[in-house]
Amino acid sequence: MAAPHLPVLLGPLLDAVAPVTGLWVDGTFGAGGYTRGLLEAGAERVIAIDRDPSTLRMAEAWAGNYGERLDLRLGTFSDLDAIAGGPVDGVVLDLGVSSMQLDQPERGFSFLRDGPLDMRMGDEGPTAGEMLDEASESVIADVLHHYGEERAARRIARAIVAARPLTRTGELAAVVERCLPRPKPGQSHPATRSFQAIRIWVNDEFGQLVAGLEAAERALKPGGKLAVVTFHSLEDRVVKRFLQLRAGAVGGGSRHAPEAVREAPAFTLPFRRAISADPAELDANPRARSARLRVAIRTEAPAGRADHAALGLPPSPGRRGA
Repeated sequence: MAAPHLPVLLGPLLDAVAPVTGLWVDGTFGAGGYTRGLLEAGAERVIAIDRDPSTLRMAEAWAGNYGERLDLRLGTFSDLDAIAGGPVDGVVLDLGVSSMQLDQPERGFSFLRDGPLDMRMGDEGPTAGEMLDEASESVIADVLHHYGEERAARRIARAIVAARPLTRTGELAAVVERCLPRPKPGQSHPATRSFQAIRIWVNDEFGQLVAGLEAAERALKPGGKLAVVTFHSLEDRVVKRFLQLRAGAVGGGSRHAPEAVREAPAFTLPFRRAISADPAELDANPRARSARLRVAIRTEAPAGRADHAALGLPPSPGRRGA
């Protein structure tokens, strides 16, 4: 049975981590494209994790084809080391919202399909509508600015507060559209940045990302491979800085401030730059346009913790009302 959506950068990812052997964790299962790819490339077993119960239910139609080689788990990738329960040979993380979720109006992720203003990747915690109703104008503006890089953040936040309560994605998209110029041909929808920002806020995606990268470092055995696919510059910056810091690839100190004692590098970086989609994949899957793949290989050094202040994380607005 074919996967319902094309996994972005699957071919380059499998090439970058070849040979694929042993036990792998797919921390963002989604429609299962990476999991299938890993199993078919030679992984003996894949532990597939997702925080969305519906994705695991949908996988039941084909998961049995792999028998005990596929182990589906409900959870978040920030806990992947605990879920795996022991050393693993590889970890794959595909960040952000899946195209499968965007295609389901009832999930509330899409500004193109009207639905409840939810945006939760799982089924726990407050919805986007609830958080927007409770938050102050300044918190909403900070969310839009820091997580969406939206220049009109204050104007949009003011309009959201004036329009509350908002319960539908169509209502929110209309509020944002009224605050911005009509897009020119080829430009993205006016609500793109605002919906991205609110989704990141609702799901604490940056907190999950850092915790997930640290969990992957703890879970991987020496020689184990970490592959991370990002879809916007904010995510990619954090992943890049994390891997550089944990690989000892970032200089420190100066003649005025001597360099601190360094830990042994926890990763090596086999590629100098992020891997992007080639023209053939872009033609087949336009969603790959913004995707970036970064790969690291675990060393024998003990697992540690990255300096969060050095990761380039955007400031964290309040997750509930302020």
